[in-house]
Amino acid sequence: MRVMVIVKATEDSEQGRMPSMELLTAMGAFNDELIKAGIMLAGDGVKPTATGYRIAFDGDTRTVRPGPFGHTTEQLAGFWIWQVKDMEEALAWAKRCPNPMPGPSELEIRPLYEEADFM
Repeated sequence: MRVMVIVKATEDSEQGRMPSMELLTAMGAFNDELIKAGIMLAGDGVKPTATGYRIAFDGDTRTVRPGPFGHTTEQLAGFWIWQVKDMEEALAWAKRCPNPMPGPSELEIRPLYEEADFM
């Protein structure tokens, strides 16, 4: 099963504050473990919502709105796509993750749709 592991934004990430070298090194080592285990398919950090846009759809109408967007804790700061046996394996790997932010932070894990889900 594939899952998306979402790193939730914090005030630091939304302000564009870069992680310390210590944290970057720890996250790099964790990513290396994921790759060696055949778990990590993709992953990256995203820039603050102030650098992005939202496009709202209503029939044929498109409305473009520049960031920043809403509550920080509801935003995305980064992600991984993992290939795991089941949700328990995803949770086990997530628990091993270094804290991805300088202060309190949160990960969210959600299964991705697979072709079989549409059959």
